[in-house]
Amino acid sequence: MAVFQDGLKETEIPTGNVLQTDVLIVGSGPAGSSAALFLAELAIPAILISKYRWTANTPRAHITNQRTMEIMRDMGLEDAIQAEATEHMLCGDTVFCTSIAGEEIGRILTWGTHPARAADHLLASPSSMCDIPQTYLEPILVSAATKRGTHTRFSTEYISHVQDAGGVTATVRDRLSGQTYLIRAKYMLGADGARSIIQQELQLPMEGKMDIAGSMNITFNADLAAHVGHRPSVLYWVIQPGANIGGIGAGLVRMVRPWNEWIAIWGFDISQPPPVLDDAAARDIVRKLVGIPDLELEITGKSLWGNNECFATHLQKGRVFALGDAIHRHPPSNGLGSNTSIQDSYNLCWKIASVLRGEADPSLLETYSQERAPVARQIVTRANKSAREFVHLFDALGIKPGMPAEDMAKEIEERKAPTAVGAQKRAKLVTAMNQKNYEFNAHGVEMGQFYVSDAIISDGSKPVNDRDAELYYVPSTSPGARLPHAWVGNHIKKLSTLDTAPYTSWTVITGTNGAKWADAASSASDKLGVKVKNVVVGPGQDVEDLYYDWSKLRGVEEDGVILVRPDKHIAWRSQTMCSDPESELVAALAKVLGRKL
Repeated sequence: MAVFQDGLKETEIPTGNVLQTDVLIVGSGPAGSSAALFLAELAIPAILISKYRWTANTPRAHITNQRTMEIMRDMGLEDAIQAEATEHMLCGDTVFCTSIAGEEIGRILTWGTHPARAADHLLASPSSMCDIPQTYLEPILVSAATKRGTHTRFSTEYISHVQDAGGVTATVRDRLSGQTYLIRAKYMLGADGARSIIQQELQLPMEGKMDIAGSMNITFNADLAAHVGHRPSVLYWVIQPGANIGGIGAGLVRMVRPWNEWIAIWGFDISQPPPVLDDAAARDIVRKLVGIPDLELEITGKSLWGNNECFATHLQKGRVFALGDAIHRHPPSNGLGSNTSIQDSYNLCWKIASVLRGEADPSLLETYSQERAPVARQIVTRANKSAREFVHLFDALGIKPGMPAEDMAKEIEERKAPTAVGAQKRAKLVTAMNQKNYEFNAHGVEMGQFYVSDAIISDGSKPVNDRDAELYYVPSTSPGARLPHAWVGNHIKKLSTLDTAPYTSWTVITGTNGAKWADAASSASDKLGVKVKNVVVGPGQDVEDLYYDWSKLRGVEEDGVILVRPDKHIAWRSQTMCSDPESELVAALAKVLGRKL
Protein backbone atom coordinates (compact mmCIF):
# COMPACT_ATOMS: atom_id res chain seq x y z
CA MET A 1 0.00 0.00 0.00
CA ALA A 2 1.42 3.41 -0.99
CA VAL A 3 1.96 6.00 1.74
CA PHE A 4 2.12 9.58 0.50
CA GLN A 5 3.43 12.82 1.93
CA ASP A 6 2.12 13.57 5.43
CA GLY A 7 1.22 9.91 5.93
CA LEU A 8 -2.00 9.62 3.95
CA LYS A 9 -2.43 6.08 2.62
CA GLU A 10 -3.72 5.34 -0.84
CA THR A 11 -6.90 3.71 0.47
CA GLU A 12 -7.57 6.75 2.70
CA ILE A 13 -7.86 9.27 -0.10
CA PRO A 14 -11.38 10.68 0.45
CA THR A 15 -14.18 10.11 -2.01
CA GLY A 16 -17.91 10.69 -1.96
CA ASN A 17 -19.40 13.66 -0.09
CA VAL A 18 -16.37 15.93 -0.32
CA LEU A 19 -16.18 19.32 -2.03
CA GLN A 20 -14.00 19.07 -5.12
CA THR A 21 -12.05 21.84 -6.85
CA ASP A 22 -8.81 22.43 -8.69
CA VAL A 23 -7.39 25.02 -6.30
CA LEU A 24 -8.24 25.79 -2.69
CA ILE A 25 -7.25 29.28 -1.52
CA VAL A 26 -7.04 29.90 2.23
CA GLY A 27 -7.35 33.57 3.12
CA SER A 28 -9.12 36.52 1.47
CA GLY A 29 -6.47 39.21 2.00
CA PRO A 30 -4.66 40.81 -0.95
CA ALA A 31 -2.76 37.59 -1.80
CA GLY A 32 -5.76 35.27 -1.53
CA SER A 33 -8.38 37.49 -3.12
CA SER A 34 -6.10 38.34 -6.05
CA ALA A 35 -5.21 34.66 -6.52
CA ALA A 36 -8.92 33.89 -6.70
CA LEU A 37 -9.31 36.62 -9.30
CA PHE A 38 -6.37 35.46 -11.44
CA LEU A 39 -7.50 31.83 -11.40
CA ALA A 40 -11.03 32.86 -12.32
CA GLU A 41 -9.64 34.95 -15.20
CA LEU A 42 -7.86 31.79 -16.36
CA ALA A 43 -11.07 29.72 -15.98
CA ILE A 44 -9.55 27.49 -13.30
CA PRO A 45 -12.09 26.15 -10.76
CA ALA A 46 -11.22 27.43 -7.29
CA ILE A 47 -12.68 27.78 -3.83
CA LEU A 48 -11.71 30.72 -1.64
CA ILE A 49 -12.27 30.37 2.11
CA SER A 50 -11.90 32.86 4.95
CA LYS A 51 -12.61 32.36 8.62
CA TYR A 52 -14.00 35.88 8.80
CA ARG A 53 -17.52 36.87 7.83
CA TRP A 54 -16.26 39.41 5.26
CA THR A 55 -13.11 41.09 4.03
CA ALA A 56 -10.70 43.28 6.08
CA ASN A 57 -12.37 45.40 8.75
CA THR A 58 -9.41 47.77 9.26
CA PRO A 59 -7.63 49.84 6.58
CA ARG A 60 -4.14 48.28 7.05
CA ALA A 61 -2.41 48.19 3.63
CA HIS A 62 -3.09 51.17 1.37
CA ILE A 63 -0.24 52.22 -0.95
CA THR A 64 -0.90 50.57 -4.33
CA ASN A 65 2.04 50.98 -6.65
CA GLN A 66 2.26 51.14 -10.43
CA ARG A 67 3.14 47.48 -10.91
CA THR A 68 0.05 46.39 -9.00
CA MET A 69 -2.12 48.85 -10.87
CA GLU A 70 -0.79 47.43 -14.17
CA ILE A 71 -1.95 44.02 -12.98
CA MET A 72 -5.36 45.43 -12.11
CA ARG A 73 -5.43 47.03 -15.56
CA ASP A 74 -4.79 43.57 -17.01
CA MET A 75 -7.80 42.31 -15.04
CA GLY A 76 -10.02 45.17 -16.22
CA LEU A 77 -10.26 46.63 -12.70
CA GLU A 78 -8.01 49.68 -12.93
CA ASP A 79 -10.84 52.19 -13.31
CA ALA A 80 -12.94 50.61 -10.54
CA ILE A 81 -10.00 50.79 -8.12
CA GLN A 82 -9.06 54.35 -9.04
CA ALA A 83 -12.69 55.38 -8.48
CA GLU A 84 -12.46 54.18 -4.85
CA ALA A 85 -8.92 55.42 -4.25
CA THR A 86 -7.32 58.67 -3.22
CA GLU A 87 -5.71 60.00 -6.37
CA HIS A 88 -1.97 60.05 -6.85
CA MET A 89 -1.42 63.79 -6.44
CA LEU A 90 -3.05 63.84 -3.01
CA CYS A 91 -0.65 61.18 -1.72
CA GLY A 92 2.73 62.77 -1.76
CA ASP A 93 3.41 65.80 0.46
CA THR A 94 4.76 63.64 3.29
CA VAL A 95 5.22 65.81 6.38
CA PHE A 96 7.56 65.53 9.38
CA CYS A 97 6.42 67.59 12.35
CA THR A 98 6.12 67.85 16.14
CA SER A 99 2.34 67.42 15.77
CA ILE A 100 -0.19 67.94 12.98
CA ALA A 101 -1.06 71.39 14.37
CA GLY A 102 2.46 72.02 15.62
CA GLU A 103 5.80 72.88 14.09
CA GLU A 104 6.79 71.41 10.76
CA ILE A 105 10.33 70.08 10.42
CA GLY A 106 10.14 69.40 6.71
CA ARG A 107 8.38 67.70 3.84
CA ILE A 108 9.32 65.18 1.16
CA LEU A 109 7.53 64.86 -2.17
CA THR A 110 6.88 61.14 -2.29
CA TRP A 111 5.47 58.35 -4.49
CA GLY A 112 6.65 60.12 -7.65
CA THR A 113 4.95 63.47 -6.97
CA HIS A 114 8.22 65.41 -7.19
CA PRO A 115 8.53 66.92 -10.70
CA ALA A 116 11.89 65.21 -11.15
CA ARG A 117 10.35 61.81 -10.36
CA ALA A 118 6.97 62.33 -12.04
CA ALA A 119 8.56 61.71 -15.43
CA ASP A 120 9.98 58.42 -14.16
CA HIS A 121 6.47 57.27 -13.27
CA LEU A 122 4.89 58.48 -16.50
CA LEU A 123 7.54 56.81 -18.63
CA ALA A 124 7.54 53.53 -16.71
CA SER A 125 3.90 52.55 -16.82
CA PRO A 126 0.47 53.26 -18.29
CA SER A 127 -0.91 53.13 -14.73
CA SER A 128 -0.76 55.54 -11.85
CA MET A 129 -0.16 54.53 -8.25
CA CYS A 130 -2.92 55.39 -5.79
CA ASP A 131 -3.92 55.04 -2.17
CA ILE A 132 -6.74 52.57 -1.56
CA PRO A 133 -7.21 51.13 1.93
CA GLN A 134 -7.45 47.36 2.19
CA THR A 135 -11.06 47.75 3.32
CA TYR A 136 -11.90 49.12 -0.13
CA LEU A 137 -9.57 47.00 -2.27
CA GLU A 138 -10.41 43.52 -0.99
CA PRO A 139 -14.16 43.73 -1.74
CA ILE A 140 -13.38 44.73 -5.34
CA LEU A 141 -11.06 41.74 -5.78
CA VAL A 142 -13.35 39.22 -4.07
CA SER A 143 -16.42 40.42 -5.93
CA ALA A 144 -14.66 40.28 -9.30
CA ALA A 145 -13.27 36.81 -8.56
CA THR A 146 -16.67 35.48 -7.49
CA LYS A 147 -18.45 36.98 -10.48
CA ARG A 148 -15.90 35.34 -12.79
CA GLY A 149 -16.27 31.88 -11.31
CA THR A 150 -14.53 31.45 -7.95
CA HIS A 151 -16.67 29.88 -5.20
CA THR A 152 -16.21 32.08 -2.13
CA ARG A 153 -16.98 30.86 1.40
CA PHE A 154 -16.69 33.22 4.34
CA SER A 155 -17.00 32.13 8.00
CA THR A 156 -15.11 29.01 6.95
CA GLU A 157 -12.06 28.18 9.03
CA TYR A 158 -9.09 26.19 7.80
CA ILE A 159 -8.14 23.40 10.24
CA SER A 160 -5.48 21.21 8.58
CA HIS A 161 -4.49 19.38 5.42
CA VAL A 162 -2.83 16.25 4.11
CA GLN A 163 -1.18 15.72 0.74
CA ASP A 164 -0.90 12.73 -1.55
CA ALA A 165 0.33 12.09 -5.08
CA GLY A 166 -2.85 13.46 -6.67
CA GLY A 167 -3.85 16.38 -4.52
CA VAL A 168 -4.55 18.00 -1.17
CA THR A 169 -7.34 17.26 1.28
CA ALA A 170 -8.15 20.10 3.65
CA THR A 171 -10.33 19.93 6.73
CA VAL A 172 -12.37 23.08 7.28
CA ARG A 173 -15.07 24.19 9.72
CA ASP A 174 -18.21 26.19 9.08
CA ARG A 175 -18.07 28.71 11.92
CA LEU A 176 -21.82 29.29 11.86
CA SER A 177 -22.94 25.68 12.16
CA GLY A 178 -19.78 24.21 13.68
CA GLN A 179 -19.83 21.52 10.99
CA THR A 180 -16.45 20.16 9.87
CA TYR A 181 -16.04 18.96 6.30
CA LEU A 182 -13.41 18.23 3.65
CA ILE A 183 -12.33 20.07 0.52
CA ARG A 184 -10.35 18.08 -2.02
CA ALA A 185 -8.13 20.13 -4.37
CA LYS A 186 -5.30 19.49 -6.77
CA TYR A 187 -3.38 22.42 -5.27
CA MET A 188 -3.73 24.62 -2.19
CA LEU A 189 -2.59 28.21 -1.64
CA GLY A 190 -1.80 29.35 1.88
CA ALA A 191 -2.58 33.06 1.96
CA ASP A 192 -3.48 33.01 5.64
CA GLY A 193 -1.39 35.94 6.81
CA ALA A 194 1.59 36.66 9.02
CA ARG A 195 0.56 34.03 11.59
CA SER A 196 0.06 31.47 8.84
CA ILE A 197 -0.96 28.02 10.06
CA ILE A 198 -0.17 26.59 6.63
CA GLN A 199 3.36 27.97 6.60
CA GLN A 200 3.93 26.39 10.02
CA GLU A 201 2.53 23.05 8.86
CA LEU A 202 4.79 23.07 5.81
CA GLN A 203 7.78 24.02 7.98
CA LEU A 204 9.08 26.30 5.26
CA PRO A 205 12.58 27.64 5.95
CA MET A 206 12.37 31.15 7.40
CA GLU A 207 15.03 33.76 8.14
CA GLY A 208 14.72 36.69 10.51
CA LYS A 209 12.63 37.48 13.57
CA MET A 210 9.01 38.15 14.45
CA ASP A 211 7.76 40.86 16.83
CA ILE A 212 10.91 42.97 16.96
CA ALA A 213 8.90 46.04 18.05
CA GLY A 214 5.36 46.85 19.12
CA SER A 215 2.85 49.22 17.50
CA MET A 216 -0.79 50.10 17.89
CA ASN A 217 -3.35 51.32 15.39
CA ILE A 218 -6.12 53.69 16.44
CA THR A 219 -8.67 54.46 13.74
CA PHE A 220 -10.58 57.66 14.25
CA ASN A 221 -12.78 60.25 12.56
CA ALA A 222 -11.92 63.93 12.82
CA ASP A 223 -12.01 66.86 10.44
CA LEU A 224 -8.36 67.86 9.94
CA ALA A 225 -8.76 69.57 6.57
CA ALA A 226 -7.66 72.96 7.91
CA HIS A 227 -4.35 71.44 9.04
CA VAL A 228 -3.53 69.16 6.11
CA GLY A 229 -5.49 70.18 3.02
CA HIS A 230 -2.76 72.61 1.92
CA ARG A 231 -0.11 69.86 2.22
CA PRO A 232 -1.98 66.77 1.03
CA SER A 233 -0.44 63.43 1.89
CA VAL A 234 -1.27 60.00 3.22
CA LEU A 235 1.48 60.21 5.88
CA TYR A 236 2.18 62.76 8.62
CA TRP A 237 5.14 61.72 10.77
CA VAL A 238 5.17 63.06 14.32
CA ILE A 239 8.32 63.40 16.43
CA GLN A 240 7.53 63.75 20.11
CA PRO A 241 8.19 61.86 23.38
CA GLY A 242 6.54 58.43 23.44
CA ALA A 243 5.76 58.44 19.72
CA ASN A 244 7.76 55.31 18.97
CA ILE A 245 6.02 53.14 16.41
CA GLY A 246 8.00 50.09 15.48
CA GLY A 247 10.80 51.26 17.73
CA ILE A 248 11.78 54.03 15.28
CA GLY A 249 11.10 57.00 17.57
CA ALA A 250 8.25 58.61 15.67
CA GLY A 251 4.48 58.39 15.55
CA LEU A 252 2.26 58.56 12.49
CA VAL A 253 -1.07 60.03 11.52
CA ARG A 254 -2.12 58.27 8.33
CA MET A 255 -4.91 59.42 6.09
CA VAL A 256 -7.56 56.81 5.30
CA ARG A 257 -9.98 59.11 3.46
CA PRO A 258 -9.27 62.82 2.97
CA TRP A 259 -9.51 64.56 5.34
CA ASN A 260 -11.69 63.09 8.05
CA GLU A 261 -10.83 59.37 8.37
CA TRP A 262 -7.47 58.54 9.93
CA ILE A 263 -5.20 56.03 11.64
CA ALA A 264 -2.95 57.10 14.50
CA ILE A 265 0.00 54.75 14.94
CA TRP A 266 1.90 54.73 18.24
CA GLY A 267 4.53 52.43 19.70
CA PHE A 268 4.89 50.32 22.82
CA ASP A 269 7.58 48.17 24.39
CA ILE A 270 6.89 44.69 23.06
CA SER A 271 9.10 43.12 25.76
CA GLN A 272 6.58 44.28 28.38
CA PRO A 273 2.93 43.25 28.93
CA PRO A 274 0.61 44.72 26.27
CA PRO A 275 -0.68 48.20 27.16
CA VAL A 276 -4.29 48.85 28.09
CA LEU A 277 -5.77 50.64 25.10
CA ASP A 278 -9.28 51.83 25.96
CA ASP A 279 -11.09 54.71 24.27
CA ALA A 280 -9.78 57.24 26.80
CA ALA A 281 -6.16 56.21 26.20
CA ALA A 282 -6.75 56.19 22.44
CA ARG A 283 -8.20 59.72 22.49
CA ASP A 284 -5.23 60.95 24.51
CA ILE A 285 -2.75 59.50 21.99
CA VAL A 286 -4.61 60.96 19.01
CA ARG A 287 -4.82 64.41 20.58
CA LYS A 288 -1.09 64.36 21.32
CA LEU A 289 -0.22 63.42 17.75
CA VAL A 290 -2.61 65.96 16.26
CA GLY A 291 -1.54 68.61 18.78
CA ILE A 292 -5.05 69.81 19.67
CA PRO A 293 -5.90 68.99 23.34
CA ASP A 294 -9.66 69.40 22.88
CA LEU A 295 -9.91 67.89 19.39
CA GLU A 296 -13.38 66.54 18.63
CA LEU A 297 -12.98 62.98 17.38
CA GLU A 298 -14.62 59.58 17.22
CA ILE A 299 -12.58 56.47 17.99
CA THR A 300 -13.66 53.75 15.55
CA GLY A 301 -11.17 50.97 16.27
CA LYS A 302 -8.04 49.90 18.16
CA SER A 303 -5.51 47.09 17.68
CA LEU A 304 -2.00 46.06 18.72
CA TRP A 305 0.51 44.54 16.31
CA GLY A 306 4.14 43.52 16.06
CA ASN A 307 6.74 44.68 13.57
CA ASN A 308 8.50 41.78 11.86
CA GLU A 309 11.65 41.12 9.89
CA CYS A 310 11.10 37.65 8.51
CA PHE A 311 10.94 35.94 5.12
CA ALA A 312 10.81 32.44 3.65
CA THR A 313 13.65 31.16 1.51
CA HIS A 314 11.49 28.47 -0.11
CA LEU A 315 7.78 28.98 -0.70
CA GLN A 316 6.23 25.60 -1.39
CA LYS A 317 6.05 21.97 -0.40
CA GLY A 318 4.51 19.46 -2.76
CA ARG A 319 1.14 20.74 -3.90
CA VAL A 320 0.85 23.51 -1.30
CA PHE A 321 2.17 27.04 -1.80
CA ALA A 322 2.49 29.91 0.66
CA LEU A 323 2.16 33.51 -0.47
CA GLY A 324 1.65 37.03 0.83
CA ASP A 325 2.34 37.80 4.49
CA ALA A 326 2.80 34.09 5.13
CA ILE A 327 6.21 34.36 3.43
CA HIS A 328 7.26 38.01 3.85
CA ARG A 329 6.64 39.88 7.09
CA HIS A 330 7.87 43.42 7.58
CA PRO A 331 6.84 46.89 8.72
CA PRO A 332 4.66 49.01 6.41
CA SER A 333 7.64 51.15 5.34
CA ASN A 334 7.83 51.60 1.53
CA GLY A 335 4.23 50.38 1.14
CA LEU A 336 5.37 47.05 -0.30
CA GLY A 337 3.23 44.50 1.57
CA SER A 338 -0.04 44.19 -0.32
CA ASN A 339 1.70 44.95 -3.62
CA THR A 340 4.16 42.09 -3.19
CA SER A 341 1.34 39.79 -2.06
CA ILE A 342 -0.69 40.46 -5.19
CA GLN A 343 2.40 40.05 -7.35
CA ASP A 344 3.13 36.67 -5.68
CA SER A 345 -0.27 35.48 -6.86
CA TYR A 346 0.18 36.94 -10.33
CA ASN A 347 3.41 34.96 -10.68
CA LEU A 348 2.00 31.69 -9.36
CA CYS A 349 -1.50 31.39 -10.80
CA TRP A 350 -0.65 31.25 -14.51
CA LYS A 351 1.85 28.50 -13.73
CA ILE A 352 -0.73 26.43 -11.87
CA ALA A 353 -3.16 26.94 -14.75
CA SER A 354 -0.52 25.81 -17.26
CA VAL A 355 0.14 22.61 -15.32
CA LEU A 356 -3.54 21.85 -14.77
CA ARG A 357 -4.20 22.20 -18.50
CA GLY A 358 -1.32 19.91 -19.38
CA GLU A 359 0.56 22.74 -21.09
CA ALA A 360 3.50 22.62 -18.69
CA ASP A 361 5.40 20.04 -16.71
CA PRO A 362 4.81 20.28 -12.92
CA SER A 363 8.46 21.31 -12.59
CA LEU A 364 7.34 24.77 -13.73
CA LEU A 365 5.80 25.24 -10.28
CA GLU A 366 9.24 25.15 -8.67
CA THR A 367 10.04 28.42 -10.39
CA TYR A 368 7.58 30.18 -8.07
CA SER A 369 10.10 29.82 -5.24
CA GLN A 370 13.05 30.53 -7.52
CA GLU A 371 11.53 33.84 -8.59
CA ARG A 372 9.58 35.10 -5.61
CA ALA A 373 11.77 34.08 -2.65
CA PRO A 374 14.45 36.64 -3.65
CA VAL A 375 11.71 39.28 -3.89
CA ALA A 376 10.53 38.36 -0.38
CA ARG A 377 14.07 38.82 0.91
CA GLN A 378 14.47 42.12 -0.93
CA ILE A 379 11.30 43.77 0.30
CA VAL A 380 11.67 42.63 3.93
CA THR A 381 15.23 43.96 3.93
CA ARG A 382 14.22 47.23 2.26
CA ALA A 383 11.24 47.90 4.54
CA ASN A 384 13.22 47.32 7.73
CA LYS A 385 16.16 49.35 6.45
CA SER A 386 13.78 52.22 5.69
CA ALA A 387 12.40 52.07 9.21
CA ARG A 388 15.92 52.23 10.64
CA GLU A 389 16.82 55.18 8.43
CA PHE A 390 14.76 57.42 10.69
CA VAL A 391 17.83 57.48 12.93
CA HIS A 392 19.49 59.91 10.50
CA LEU A 393 16.67 62.41 11.08
CA PHE A 394 16.92 62.06 14.86
CA ASP A 395 20.70 62.41 14.76
CA ALA A 396 20.36 65.56 12.67
CA LEU A 397 18.00 67.05 15.24
CA GLY A 398 20.14 65.91 18.18
CA ILE A 399 17.38 63.69 19.58
CA LYS A 400 18.21 60.57 21.59
CA PRO A 401 15.99 57.71 22.85
CA GLY A 402 14.35 58.43 26.20
CA MET A 403 15.17 62.14 26.08
CA PRO A 404 12.87 64.26 28.30
CA ALA A 405 10.28 66.33 26.47
CA GLU A 406 11.88 69.63 27.44
CA ASP A 407 15.28 68.58 26.12
CA MET A 408 13.75 67.23 22.91
CA ALA A 409 11.91 70.50 22.31
CA LYS A 410 15.13 72.44 22.91
CA GLU A 411 17.07 70.31 20.43
CA ILE A 412 14.38 70.65 17.75
CA GLU A 413 14.21 74.42 18.32
CA GLU A 414 17.96 74.75 17.85
CA ARG A 415 17.65 74.01 14.14
CA LYS A 416 16.41 77.61 13.75
CA ALA A 417 19.37 79.22 15.53
CA PRO A 418 21.69 81.62 13.62
CA THR A 419 24.68 79.79 15.05
CA ALA A 420 27.28 77.28 13.92
CA VAL A 421 25.37 74.52 15.73
CA GLY A 422 22.13 75.60 14.08
CA ALA A 423 23.78 75.64 10.65
CA GLN A 424 25.20 72.16 11.25
CA LYS A 425 21.75 70.83 12.16
CA ARG A 426 20.21 72.38 9.06
CA ALA A 427 22.86 70.81 6.85
CA LYS A 428 22.35 67.43 8.49
CA LEU A 429 18.59 67.74 8.00
CA VAL A 430 19.09 68.16 4.26
CA THR A 431 21.05 64.90 4.15
CA ALA A 432 18.64 63.07 6.47
CA MET A 433 15.56 64.06 4.52
CA ASN A 434 17.22 63.03 1.28
CA GLN A 435 17.95 59.62 2.84
CA LYS A 436 14.20 59.08 3.33
CA ASN A 437 13.77 58.93 -0.44
CA TYR A 438 14.61 55.25 -0.08
CA GLU A 439 11.35 54.75 1.81
CA PHE A 440 9.05 56.88 -0.29
CA ASN A 441 10.53 56.94 -3.81
CA ALA A 442 12.09 53.50 -4.31
CA HIS A 443 10.77 53.16 -7.85
CA GLY A 444 13.41 50.60 -8.75
CA VAL A 445 12.30 48.28 -5.95
CA GLU A 446 8.67 48.61 -7.01
CA MET A 447 9.13 48.15 -10.75
CA GLY A 448 12.50 46.50 -11.31
CA GLN A 449 11.97 42.91 -10.18
CA PHE A 450 14.20 40.68 -12.29
CA TYR A 451 13.70 36.90 -12.33
CA VAL A 452 16.35 34.23 -12.63
CA SER A 453 14.83 30.75 -12.87
CA ASP A 454 14.20 27.69 -14.99
CA ALA A 455 11.26 29.59 -16.53
CA ILE A 456 13.65 32.16 -17.99
CA ILE A 457 16.14 31.48 -20.82
CA SER A 458 18.93 33.93 -20.12
CA ASP A 459 21.03 35.41 -22.92
CA GLY A 460 23.62 36.58 -20.40
CA SER A 461 22.30 40.14 -20.22
CA LYS A 462 20.83 42.09 -17.31
CA PRO A 463 19.25 45.54 -17.09
CA VAL A 464 22.00 48.19 -17.06
CA ASN A 465 21.38 50.86 -14.45
CA ASP A 466 23.88 53.68 -14.04
CA ARG A 467 21.85 55.21 -11.21
CA ASP A 468 20.74 53.89 -7.82
CA ALA A 469 18.92 50.63 -8.61
CA GLU A 470 16.58 50.96 -5.62
CA LEU A 471 15.50 54.51 -6.41
CA TYR A 472 15.37 54.27 -10.20
CA TYR A 473 13.77 51.76 -12.55
CA VAL A 474 15.41 50.99 -15.89
CA PRO A 475 13.28 49.35 -18.62
CA SER A 476 14.80 46.30 -20.28
CA THR A 477 13.85 43.32 -22.42
CA SER A 478 16.62 41.14 -20.97
CA PRO A 479 15.06 37.75 -20.23
CA GLY A 480 13.77 37.93 -16.65
CA ALA A 481 12.77 41.59 -16.81
CA ARG A 482 9.25 42.95 -16.96
CA LEU A 483 8.05 43.92 -20.44
CA PRO A 484 8.76 47.67 -20.79
CA HIS A 485 5.88 50.07 -21.27
CA ALA A 486 5.63 52.15 -24.45
CA TRP A 487 2.59 53.67 -26.10
CA VAL A 488 1.64 51.85 -29.29
CA GLY A 489 -1.56 51.39 -31.29
CA ASN A 490 -2.93 53.03 -34.41
CA HIS A 491 -4.92 56.06 -35.55
CA ILE A 492 -8.00 54.76 -33.73
CA LYS A 493 -6.72 53.44 -30.39
CA LYS A 494 -3.75 53.88 -28.11
CA LEU A 495 -2.37 50.95 -26.10
CA SER A 496 0.49 50.18 -23.81
CA THR A 497 2.81 47.41 -24.91
CA LEU A 498 1.62 45.73 -21.68
CA ASP A 499 -1.95 45.79 -23.05
CA THR A 500 -0.85 43.71 -26.04
CA ALA A 501 0.25 40.82 -23.79
CA PRO A 502 -2.76 39.52 -21.82
CA TYR A 503 -2.59 37.21 -18.80
CA THR A 504 -4.55 34.57 -20.70
CA SER A 505 -1.82 33.82 -23.25
CA TRP A 506 1.85 33.93 -24.16
CA THR A 507 2.81 36.75 -26.50
CA VAL A 508 5.40 37.04 -29.25
CA ILE A 509 6.41 40.61 -30.15
CA THR A 510 8.40 41.38 -33.29
CA GLY A 511 8.76 44.04 -36.01
CA THR A 512 7.80 44.35 -39.66
CA ASN A 513 10.80 42.36 -40.89
CA GLY A 514 10.13 39.68 -38.29
CA ALA A 515 6.78 38.57 -39.68
CA LYS A 516 8.04 34.96 -39.82
CA TRP A 517 8.05 35.00 -36.00
CA ALA A 518 4.33 35.64 -36.10
CA ASP A 519 3.89 32.55 -38.28
CA ALA A 520 6.14 30.64 -35.88
CA ALA A 521 3.91 31.70 -32.97
CA SER A 522 0.92 30.10 -34.68
CA SER A 523 2.87 26.89 -35.28
CA ALA A 524 4.15 26.83 -31.69
CA SER A 525 0.62 27.23 -30.43
CA ASP A 526 -0.56 24.28 -32.52
CA LYS A 527 2.37 22.01 -31.71
CA LEU A 528 2.44 22.64 -27.97
CA GLY A 529 -1.26 23.22 -27.36
CA VAL A 530 -0.51 26.60 -25.77
CA LYS A 531 -2.19 29.88 -26.67
CA VAL A 532 0.45 32.15 -28.22
CA LYS A 533 -0.55 35.60 -29.42
CA ASN A 534 1.59 37.37 -32.03
CA VAL A 535 2.11 41.13 -32.15
CA VAL A 536 3.89 42.76 -35.08
CA VAL A 537 4.82 46.39 -34.39
CA GLY A 538 5.34 48.59 -37.45
CA PRO A 539 3.78 51.04 -39.90
CA GLY A 540 0.54 49.77 -41.37
CA GLN A 541 0.33 46.94 -38.83
CA ASP A 542 -2.47 46.60 -36.27
CA VAL A 543 0.05 47.87 -33.71
CA GLU A 544 2.23 50.84 -34.67
CA ASP A 545 5.08 52.44 -32.76
CA LEU A 546 3.21 55.69 -32.19
CA TYR A 547 6.03 57.76 -30.69
CA TYR A 548 8.93 55.56 -31.85
CA ASP A 549 9.60 54.77 -28.19
CA TRP A 550 9.25 51.01 -28.57
CA SER A 551 12.06 50.92 -31.12
CA LYS A 552 14.33 52.43 -28.44
CA LEU A 553 13.21 49.98 -25.75
CA ARG A 554 12.77 46.66 -27.53
CA GLY A 555 16.43 45.62 -27.11
CA VAL A 556 16.39 43.47 -30.28
CA GLU A 557 16.61 44.20 -33.99
CA GLU A 558 13.43 44.83 -35.94
CA ASP A 559 13.49 41.23 -37.16
CA GLY A 560 14.23 39.90 -33.69
CA VAL A 561 11.60 38.63 -31.25
CA ILE A 562 10.57 38.80 -27.60
CA LEU A 563 8.64 35.98 -25.92
CA VAL A 564 6.48 37.37 -23.11
CA ARG A 565 5.04 35.20 -20.34
CA PRO A 566 1.46 35.69 -19.12
CA ASP A 567 2.80 37.65 -16.12
CA LYS A 568 4.51 40.14 -18.50
CA HIS A 569 8.07 39.00 -17.78
CA ILE A 570 10.37 38.26 -20.71
CA ALA A 571 10.95 34.50 -21.01
CA TRP A 572 13.29 34.53 -24.02
CA ARG A 573 14.39 36.72 -26.90
CA SER A 574 16.29 36.46 -30.17
CA GLN A 575 18.22 39.48 -31.36
CA THR A 576 17.60 38.78 -35.05
CA MET A 577 15.75 36.45 -37.37
CA CYS A 578 17.21 32.95 -37.47
CA SER A 579 17.15 30.34 -40.21
CA ASP A 580 14.34 28.33 -38.61
CA PRO A 581 12.19 30.62 -36.43
CA GLU A 582 9.54 27.97 -35.86
CA SER A 583 11.98 25.46 -34.38
CA GLU A 584 13.68 28.14 -32.27
CA LEU A 585 10.42 29.42 -30.80
CA VAL A 586 8.96 25.96 -30.17
CA ALA A 587 12.18 24.89 -28.45
CA ALA A 588 12.28 28.03 -26.28
CA LEU A 589 8.63 27.80 -25.22
CA ALA A 590 8.92 24.08 -24.50
CA LYS A 591 12.00 24.63 -22.36
CA VAL A 592 10.33 27.34 -20.29
CA LEU A 593 7.33 25.07 -19.77
CA GLY A 594 9.59 22.21 -18.71
CA ARG A 595 8.54 20.03 -21.62
CA LYS A 596 10.69 17.67 -23.64
CA LEU A 597 10.22 17.62 -27.40
